[in-house]
Formats: sequence, structure tokens, C-alpha cells
Amino acid sequence: MMMAKKWAKFLRDFENFKAACVPWENKIKAIESQFGSSVASYFLFLRWMYGVNMVLFILTFSLIMLPEYLWGLPYGSLPRKTVPRAEEASAANFGVLYDFNGLAQYSVLFYGYYDNKRTIGWMNFRLPLSYFLVGIMCIGYSFLVVLKAMTKNIGDDGGGDDNTFNFSWKVFTSWDYLIGNPETADNKFNSITMNFKEAITEEKAAQVEENVHLIRFLRFLANFFVFLTLGGSGYLIFWAVKRSQEFAQQDPDTLGWWEKNEMNMVMSLLGMFCPTLFDLFAELEDYHPLIALKWLLGRIFALLLGNLYVFILALMDEINNKIEEEKLVKANITLWEANMIKAYNASFSENSTGPPFFVHPADVPRGPCWETMVGQEFVRLTVSDVLTTYVTILIGDFLRACFVRFCNYCWCWDLEYGYPSYTEFDISGNVLALIFNQGMIWMGSFFAPSLPGINILRLHTSMYFQCWAVMCCNVPEARVFKASRSNNFYLGMLLLILFLSTMPVLYMIVSLPPSFDCGPFSGKNRMFEVIGETLEHDFPSWMAKILRQLSNPGLVIAVILVMVLAIYYLNATAKGQKAANLDLKKKMKMLQLLVASNKYPESPEKVHFALLFKSNAICERPENKHCGTAIFLFYP
Repeated sequence: MMMAKKWAKFLRDFENFKAACVPWENKIKAIESQFGSSVASYFLFLRWMYGVNMVLFILTFSLIMLPEYLWGLPYGSLPRKTVPRAEEASAANFGVLYDFNGLAQYSVLFYGYYDNKRTIGWMNFRLPLSYFLVGIMCIGYSFLVVLKAMTKNIGDDGGGDDNTFNFSWKVFTSWDYLIGNPETADNKFNSITMNFKEAITEEKAAQVEENVHLIRFLRFLANFFVFLTLGGSGYLIFWAVKRSQEFAQQDPDTLGWWEKNEMNMVMSLLGMFCPTLFDLFAELEDYHPLIALKWLLGRIFALLLGNLYVFILALMDEINNKIEEEKLVKANITLWEANMIKAYNASFSENSTGPPFFVHPADVPRGPCWETMVGQEFVRLTVSDVLTTYVTILIGDFLRACFVRFCNYCWCWDLEYGYPSYTEFDISGNVLALIFNQGMIWMGSFFAPSLPGINILRLHTSMYFQCWAVMCCNVPEARVFKASRSNNFYLGMLLLILFLSTMPVLYMIVSLPPSFDCGPFSGKNRMFEVIGETLEHDFPSWMAKILRQLSNPGLVIAVILVMVLAIYYLNATAKGQKAANLDLKKKMKMLQLLVASNKYPESPEKVHFALLFKSNAICERPENKHCGTAIFLFYP
């Protein structure tokens, strides 16, 4: 008995220890107590994204960047690992490094630095194969973890009806009697108060009577303005892309900072100001706060996705130009080598011999390497988005809060309750910025293995910086609402952006030829040929034959058809079970009403049968050991 009590105490202490080890838990609880679950859901989502990116960074760093750094050829040994002679003087300048050129471009941060040798180091590490498989693994892991999180949220919800006796449950079960810290007690009190405000708002929203015709007209007007904003944003991106292509043909020394960064800044500014316009348009619609948030998220998502795909189309045009340029460079390099060797041999007499022909890697002509160009664009876009976000918080939130706080005593009107007042935390804009940034990470990490690490730094600093900004500069929203059910909405949008982000990457891997003189796949017609090369050299012939048969298109199509049929069957089964559960809930509610009013049905055996069926269905779960007895207490 004593050992059982000690074991139970150990398990309880271990659970408390695990809860204490959850990063930023106290910060998020403090925010939830002051601003409600809607704002806290953003920081929970940010923390979850931090964990996902940590796994991606571990994969890319340990299986790509670290092996190349330890076992690959050093800097200066090959042209792809050496800064060209014309760029050596400015390769270490801050402006060049900030633009991820110079030494940053010719490092493990980008695709073009990696060698195409099949094995490197004393361990014969297969770097090209590892590079390809890690890229595919990161995509597969991202799909798996997003779908698992969505499934977990659905399971945690349990399909229960949390609207029955909602206020009674909150009154009698909200307080935690194990709290012993005054600050924790204050946070819990504020959290309970905020939960009651959310519940009252939910209850009132279901009883509001509306002028239907006026609401429809205002919503049509709001959607008209939204479409105008989306069209104008697309035109601005198209105009900026055309200007960037014109600037690319000019001398970089003649361009200013804005001309070099115009494309990135236009996208960042549109992502910063358009959500504010959408928020103004949403005031016309007068939706429930949660529904308004989802509409706002959808509109900002359409804006950012349209901007991203316009950016990708511009990149595809640039890639095609680089590929055509590579063909000319490859032919010129062949002539250059022949002329250099011929001139070198002519410098010696017929009977004399000299040292082997050697040209320093910095003097060797090289192709444009379109993969590195793609990785640089996504890294620049990520960095500019981070800087724009932080500057916006400092200017739009901190300086505004300082002005309202210290100038309120000597102003003509009340600045705190009038204009400009303190800012509210922009949930929709911050969530969509996080999802949009993660889409860029998924899209660019194949060509810039350092992107997950850069994103980890961004998320880590954002957690502290935005927590500080929320607690010091923002005020709770005037319209509170419960956002616990919107987690799957965030994850659904993340899953969509994951799918749309991986499509261009897979297209580039399958359809475009890799650069001939940079990257681990140089010398191949397509990047995926590294799989066939590995099967040919490293596997027995019979195993390679089996794997080729398994990749037969007929077999793949048959497997896909079976999977589709299985998904359809499971979906139909889930719908049937959900309908049965709803029917049982209705019967249980009817029974509760009959018991409460002391009116019993004419045939009690029907009630006993329904209760027995319900209790058996629930008691199949191992954690519900005594539920059958509790259910039969409904009927005396």
C-alpha cells in the first residue's frame, strides 16, 4: 500500500514536471487570462509551429549541412565553392551579405555550394541521395504532423454537447482549488471572467434580430470592396515583377536600395495594409465575431496566396531565362577550356614539358545556378517580412501606446477611449502572416537548407517580442469570443498552404533540368535520377528489379483507386456513426426533460433499452468503468 501511494505521488510529480517543461506555458496563460482564448490561440499555434520547424531544422542540419561541412571539399576547392574573382573585393561587405550574396551565397546555406560526388568522407556518406530524401521527408513529415494535429483536435472535442447547462458548469467547475500563488489566482480569476464574457456573447449572438435586406446589401458592398482590393493587389505585384525584371538587366551598382528590394517590400507592405482594409470592410457585414474572424482569415489568405503565386510565376519566368542562359554558358565554357589548353600547350616547345594545366577556381566561368537564385529569393522574402513585422509592432503599437499614455493628460479629448486609443491584437493578420511565412519555408527549404533554421530564430524572437507587445501595448478586443473551435480552421488553412506550396517544388524537381555546374544533382537530366543511380550501384539487381516493378504506373493507379475507395468507405462509416450519436443525444435530452418534469413514458422498457444501448456504447472505452451505473440513475 505504501509503495502504491509513493508510486502515485511520483506519477503526479512527474506530470507536474512535464507541464512545467512546456515552453512559454506561463506566458501564454497570462495572455489568455487578460485577452481571452482567441489571442492565446495564436500563441499556442506559434508554439506548435516552432516545434514543427525544429524537426525540419534537425533533419536538414544533421543530414545535409553538417555532412557537407565536415566531409565535403572545403571552400575554394571548386568553382561552385568559390566567390568569383570579380566579386571578391565586396564579398564580405554588410550590404552584400544582407542581400545573401558574396560569401553567404557560396556557403552551405544554399543549394549551389553542395558537391555532386556520389559519396563523401570516410563514411562514404551519400550526400546527393540524402539531400533528395530529406527534401521529400520534410514534405511528408509536414503533411503527417498537420493531419495528426487536426485529428487530435477532433478527438479532444469528442463530439460532446458543451452548450447544455453551460453557465452552471462554468460556475461550479471553473475554479482550481489547488492554486496557492496569488499571481496565479489573479490570472485564473481574470480567465474565468473572460470565459463568462465569451459565453454571454455567444448566447446573445444567437438571439439577435437583424434587418435581413440591409445586412445583405452591406455584405454585398463589403465583398465588392474586397474584390477591388484583391485585384489592385494583384496588379501591383505584377507591376513590381515587371520592374524587377527590368532592374535585373541593369548594372547593380546604379540601383538604389529600394530598386533592389522593391519586389519584397511591395509584398510585405501589401500584407501589412490590406488586412486593415479587410477589417474595415468586415464592420459593414456585422457577423458574429468568430464568423467574422474566419471570413477575414479567408480573405487575407486569398490575398497572400495570390501574391505568392504571382511571385512564383515571376520566378518561373526567371528560371526559364536562367536555363537558356546556362546553355550558352556551357557552350562558351567548352570553347574557353579548349582555347586555354591550346594557349598553355603553345607556351612550351615540342620537347619540353610543364606543370599540369591549372586555373584557380575563382577565375573559372560558371553558370547562373537557378536553384541558388530561387533559394536566395525566398530567404530575402522571409527576412524582409520579419523586419517589416517588427518595425510595424514598434511604430504601430509601441509608439502609439506611448503617445496615448503620456499625452492623454494634456489632450483635448480622451485618447484612451477615443481616437487613436490603444491597438487591439490583430489575430487574423498575425495568424495569416505565420501561415504565409511557413508556406515560404516549405517552398524554399529544398533550395536553401538553412531556411528552417532562419525560421526558428524568427519564431523564437517573435514569441518574446509579440508577448511583450501584447501585454504592454495592446488592449483586449471589444468583442470577445471563444476561439477554441478555430484551431482546426487554422490547421486547415495551413494544410492548404502546405499543399499549394509543395506543388511548385515538386514540379521543379520532376520537370526542370538541374544546373550543370552547381548543386548535388549537377550532371543529371532530372533531380530524381539520383534514386535510379542508387538502385543501380548500391542495391542487388533483383531488389532493383522489384522496386521498378512496384513503381509500375498500372500498379500505382490500382493502389490509388483502392485508397480512394477505402477513404470513401471510412468517411461514410464516420458519417453514419455521427448521425447515430446525434440521435442518441436527442433521446438522452428527451429522457432528462421527462425525468425533470416527473413525466414518464408509457413503456419504460423502451427507455431501459435506450439507456442500455447508450451505456454499452460509452462503456466500451477503457477509461469509463462505472458509466453504465451512472446512466441508469437517470431513470428511477
